[in-house]
Amino acid sequence: MSTDKILKKERKYFGTDGVRGVASVPPLDPETLVRFGKAIAKIFLRDKKKHRILIGKDTRLSGYMIETSLAAGITSMGADVWLVGPLPTPGVAYLTKSMRADAGVVISASHNPFEDNGIKIFGADGYKLADALESEIESMLEPNGVARESAEPGEIGKAARIDDASGRYTVYLKSCFPRELSLEGINIGFDCANGAGYIVGPQTMTELGAEVISRGTAPNGRNINAGFGSLYPDIVRKLVLENNLDIGIALDGDADRAILVDDKGTVIDGDMVLAICALDLKKRGLLKSNRVVATVMSNLGLEKFLSFHGITLTRAQVGDRYVLEEMLKSGAELGGEQSGHSIFADMSTTGDGILTALQVLAIMQRENKPLSELCAGFVRFPQKIINVPVSHKPDLESVDAVQTIIRQKEKELKDTGRILVRYSGTENKARVMVECESEDGCKKHATDVAQVIERALGSL
Repeated sequence: MSTDKILKKERKYFGTDGVRGVASVPPLDPETLVRFGKAIAKIFLRDKKKHRILIGKDTRLSGYMIETSLAAGITSMGADVWLVGPLPTPGVAYLTKSMRADAGVVISASHNPFEDNGIKIFGADGYKLADALESEIESMLEPNGVARESAEPGEIGKAARIDDASGRYTVYLKSCFPRELSLEGINIGFDCANGAGYIVGPQTMTELGAEVISRGTAPNGRNINAGFGSLYPDIVRKLVLENNLDIGIALDGDADRAILVDDKGTVIDGDMVLAICALDLKKRGLLKSNRVVATVMSNLGLEKFLSFHGITLTRAQVGDRYVLEEMLKSGAELGGEQSGHSIFADMSTTGDGILTALQVLAIMQRENKPLSELCAGFVRFPQKIINVPVSHKPDLESVDAVQTIIRQKEKELKDTGRILVRYSGTENKARVMVECESEDGCKKHATDVAQVIERALGSL
């Protein structure tokens, strides 16, 4: 199977999912953040009408500093700011569109530890900004950019807090669950990662009638993702098994992804969720494109499963924004990532962990089957991923030693597996992924490639 090589031009601030780094360290220091706010405002100050930019965040301690700095920059340019406080990333996307803001900003570093933070930006339509607009913002951050620009004293914007943001979003989430169904009698284990979904997640399920046992719902600014959430599914797995629950749901820090656990304690990742939802949509005549969009990291087992059911899998670059771009281009109704991002085109403009869980719960209720039965037939290929620290990121096509080992491994694998080598969008790492018919084979092939990359790119 041919290798997918994802090559992306390196940018100074923006990665595959916005800006990310260590809080208080450039570019997430107050001075740079004020310039970010100015640049974001200028992008949307294209006419004379009053402009409003909505800002939400997760529960990190540094969220206060970043929120204040961005608001200062935005208001100094003459735009108003709406502060919605801790809210899932998809909630900010939804409110940006429903409240007719010109843009929405999320302050979050997703699944990263609390010391990190980041910035994601949505347009008025609720979609993440295109690469071209992010590059335009980057250009404004240079010394000759927007730093010295500001509105006239009488034109400075104002900031206001929106107190009912989580309630508005909860109402929307409940509207995405079929009215003819109920969660009465369903027992749910919830791990909210001490993150942005700690209120909205359990509240939504409870209001739909479910009995909920929650963990990770006591954020203190420092405990987001700290042994909780989608990276640590054992917590919710134990919750399910010890309490005989129907399903476990583990969110990440900004609740745009979910990893599930079935009634038997099996971890259900994003690939398996796509398989379950694609089959349901096709059965109900709602998968009109007969296509699902996933990424180059999605398991070969998903491709085989969908193909067996007559559904085409299209692969995009890593990042839910690139999945969405491909969905919009191909007309696909469903897309997502192995990591737990799932996008339902008729309901959301970005990945949404809570909404994803609701769709799976609806399928369980319609089919009157436990989650473990819905997963029957999905066979995962063994997969090995190795992250290799690199000192620089040249075009992988130009590194002869790396290309040679890739071609060698492709020849050995033939049609029984695949290999992917790509750079991380947020870290100085190269990611090597191998899928084949055996665990040992995956480990050997991945290790061989990783060692070549380490020798070629590990030091200058």
